[in-house]
Amino acid sequence: MDILKAFVSWSGGKESSLALYRAKREGVNILFLLNMIAEDGKYSRSHGIKADLIKAQAEAMGIPIIQRATNWENYEREFKDTVMSLRKEGINSGVFGDIDLEQHRDWVERVCREIEIKALLPLWGEERENLLNEFINLGFKAFVCAVNPSFLDDRWLGREIDFEFIRDLKNLGGVDLCGEKGEYHTFVYDGPIFKERVKFSLGKKLLKDRRWIIEIEKI
Repeated sequence: MDILKAFVSWSGGKESSLALYRAKREGVNILFLLNMIAEDGKYSRSHGIKADLIKAQAEAMGIPIIQRATNWENYEREFKDTVMSLRKEGINSGVFGDIDLEQHRDWVERVCREIEIKALLPLWGEERENLLNEFINLGFKAFVCAVNPSFLDDRWLGREIDFEFIRDLKNLGGVDLCGEKGEYHTFVYDGPIFKERVKFSLGKKLLKDRRWIIEIEKI
């Protein structure tokens, strides 16, 4: 059986962290993190987290990270070009944290197929609350770093992902527990995939690009 040597499509949030953990547990050799960032090179394209904080996560895990600047129009081309360069390093697989959005899986599988990479989706089809419970029970530490004001207000910013968080989201109703519709995003700073905790401080709450974010500064 071929050894799976993979990159992880890395957002800095809870799903990519749990997907990485599960892939490693199944014997996948994680060689790189791949993080697509905005054109200015300052922020992660998916979650709006500062690029240097994403890099700090990688350093705390001891896994090399590749950050590629792109806009949404050329995202697929830049993604493919970057992964093609990783194939020269022996990469034959990619790990993704998608749960059940079919359009995301269709894109992932098509793009990986076109560049002859095996797509791995360790969380696919699982129940939301079970994933959150596993994440917490494994000892991961994360907090809410961005929210869509159509679903959640700025009081949710900075909240830890814990059992009280799950309970409050369930009581609120109408919000995907894992934020799969963009209701909220998370920043993971510790857990079983980390060799050391990411050091950071929290700053102001800002309304940026039609979503509330909390400033996170690397210490």
